[in-house]
Amino acid sequence: MLKWASLEDETLRVGEILEVEIEKSVYRGLGLARRAGRVVFVRRGLPGERLRVRVESASPGYVRAVTLDVLQAGRARRASPCAFFEACGGCAYQGLEYPAQLALKQGVLLESLARAGVPWTGPLPLHASPEEGWRMRAAFHVQTRGGAVCLGLREEGAHRVVDLPRCLQLSTAMNDAFRALARAFAEGPALARRVRDVELVESLDGSRLVAALDGELAAAEATTLVALADRVPQLTGWGAQLGRAADRRFLSLRGEPYVESSVGGVRLRSHVRSFFQANRFLLEALCETVVGLVPRGGRVLDLYAGVGLFALPLAQRADEVLAIEANPFAADDAEANAREAALSSVRVRRGDVLQALASCRAEPGERIVLDPPRTGAGPEVVEAIARREPAAVVYISCDPPTLGRDLKLFAAAGYQAERIELFDLFPDTFHLEAVVRLVR
Repeated sequence: MLKWASLEDETLRVGEILEVEIEKSVYRGLGLARRAGRVVFVRRGLPGERLRVRVESASPGYVRAVTLDVLQAGRARRASPCAFFEACGGCAYQGLEYPAQLALKQGVLLESLARAGVPWTGPLPLHASPEEGWRMRAAFHVQTRGGAVCLGLREEGAHRVVDLPRCLQLSTAMNDAFRALARAFAEGPALARRVRDVELVESLDGSRLVAALDGELAAAEATTLVALADRVPQLTGWGAQLGRAADRRFLSLRGEPYVESSVGGVRLRSHVRSFFQANRFLLEALCETVVGLVPRGGRVLDLYAGVGLFALPLAQRADEVLAIEANPFAADDAEANAREAALSSVRVRRGDVLQALASCRAEPGERIVLDPPRTGAGPEVVEAIARREPAAVVYISCDPPTLGRDLKLFAAAGYQAERIELFDLFPDTFHLEAVVRLVR
């Protein structure tokens, strides 16, 4: 039975109903309110709104809640253009006018840096994106419920998959391929039950489209999977991650498992299993900004280099570029891209970033580009970079809390942020991308 909590109730138990006013937004699409001396985090709560919420979980010092009713909407709240917004976990801010989304994300970044002890008071240029059709890479989940096959994204805060007939983040071609795969799974539910995820990757100009399955699939099923591709005529490449545990391997089933995009004056191939930035509209601007923040000359170390998005354009400004990448698919791509561009000054080193830094002698005046995963660089990598005394570090981050943590570590080692720019690579979601230049 649901209970109403009084202002004097310090317990705020799970299941209780509260009326709260959202003070501000914090990372991961949460609105922050306060009640009975405790912080209340509300999923998709927007600043200035008064909400009726239900407590979902409780921890010392804070509780998490979900909105039941909007009692007073914020001025920038809008009707979402997607009918699945309320259930689907793919977008957090689609119920907010886009200019307000941008201002909110600026605030979230500044809040995260201030909380980490490295407040930023300088200019914060922001690069906006169209809200629809921006994705070049997407991963969807497969789930069978009651005999029906669902293909889509998970509900907010749950494992249940929302069956999507269309996703506004995708291009028309990606949506067509997505639904063709859904129909093929519906006709073969036995196969669908063994597939966990579907990845779709499109080239920047839309000329190539590759799909890959991931799940508990055996190599003997490859023939069945090849036939499945006949149902998706839009695809130029088709593959699957097969096997179990240590025997897992990628098998290309039809066409080539790559897409290609021209960025920064060079052509980059990217395997469907390689990391590559997702936003087609801001890719060029992101690359141009990162490259422009690296001082000319000297040697550049491009850490977590991926397929060479920054490394290859940097070769036009640097004496030498050493790209370090652990993912074997991405490292293969980076090597192929450097060969194709005839850039002998770019070398690709496979392996762990920390080990590579330890075995590579530092050079005076080095420049370092750092684009780590969401978990950030961390203390060991930051310390290893600082010991090299680089002339400048350009840090690309997709996670404000880990960025704040790492910038504090850099500050302790004598490096301060000189410039920060914000890229809305993921419109309507809570994600954001920051580019920071640090100098001694």
